[in-house]
Amino acid sequence: MRILLVGAGGVGTAVTRIAARRAFFEHFVVADYDLARAEAAVAALSGGPGEGQGSGDARFRAVRVDASDRAAVTRLLTEHRCGVLLNATDPRFVLPLFEAALAADADYLDMAMSLSRPHPERPYRECGVKLGDAQFEQSVHWERAGRLALCGMGVEPGLSDVFARYAADELFDEIEEIGVRDGADLTVDGYDFAPSFSIWTTIEECLNPPVVYEADRGWYTTEPFSEPEVFDFPDGIGPVECVNVEHEEVLLVPRWVKARRVTFKYGLGADFIQVLRTLRMLGLDRTEPVAVSSSAGVVQVAPRDLVAACLPDPATLGDRMRGRTCAGTWVKGTRDGRPREVYLYHVVDNQWSMREYGSQAVVWQTAINPVIALELLATGAWSGSGVLGPEAFAPKPFLELLTAYGSPWGIREE
Repeated sequence: MRILLVGAGGVGTAVTRIAARRAFFEHFVVADYDLARAEAAVAALSGGPGEGQGSGDARFRAVRVDASDRAAVTRLLTEHRCGVLLNATDPRFVLPLFEAALAADADYLDMAMSLSRPHPERPYRECGVKLGDAQFEQSVHWERAGRLALCGMGVEPGLSDVFARYAADELFDEIEEIGVRDGADLTVDGYDFAPSFSIWTTIEECLNPPVVYEADRGWYTTEPFSEPEVFDFPDGIGPVECVNVEHEEVLLVPRWVKARRVTFKYGLGADFIQVLRTLRMLGLDRTEPVAVSSSAGVVQVAPRDLVAACLPDPATLGDRMRGRTCAGTWVKGTRDGRPREVYLYHVVDNQWSMREYGSQAVVWQTAINPVIALELLATGAWSGSGVLGPEAFAPKPFLELLTAYGSPWGIREE
């Protein structure tokens, strides 16, 4: 397998560190708009499975590319004869990368899907353009080409969707509700506010109208931060208040898994929610550029990009972070005629991920899942064509390989 990774930020760099320990690929191109960042990711790698960190790995190569330039990405795929593109950029670049992969006759994986647009008149009642709609609209082209676009293959979405399919296949006869629940007890020394993941993406998913799915109603929207509930997370994290947030699982799970209701709730905390509401109130969540005076004259700056520039890069916070992060899927239904509830989950301790990989817990937990998916595709354990979500594939091989990678998952009866 020959892979092109676009995006050498926190998640992309963690992808390289995880993949360097595996032998399923022969060539791995690491591309970023900032060539120095791509070069740094490659320079820090081991020399292959079983060798020491920092000795270099001849399978990897760093290059520069503009993720918004479809033609340039297509040329890069062709030049390096890459059969798959892994997108580790933010969602703004999903469509040009998605389309470049198909143009180059390559497969495609991402960890976040094409952006949504709220309903123009009833944003908190009806869906407008949903997450992933622009990709699913092109599924027929991928099917005709015999190529696969595996979308939403991070941790959430991604592993959480694998859990949903596993529950449907192995644990339940009928499912009443599938609810993805994400929580953590992470803290960052020296910062009052320092998100552990991309603030650009966090603003997008938290301030957009959350989507809920109900079998007799379909997809509909609610107010941001609606339906608060306290969820007790495992491995000592404990109770965290979770609220509705827009997320791909709600748009993916019902396409392959039969459930009466599907939700996504995120443990944000009151302080984080207040910051997000303030950004919205001040218009600092906007992505449309505004004119700003500077020493170089008037420049056009998107307020959300300015917010991101003012905050620390999440990839650099690992040494200051303490605690654990938990991603999981709560499922309620019946088995053999009796009620059942379970929580399938994956916990990563920041001290462990920093010690073992030099990556903070949130980005590492996201990065491991597309690497596992790539290995399953390389070995033929997973295969398909068209635009598909993680739910479209057999979950057992994925969960077995997750454990083999040294990061086991858990299940708790509720």
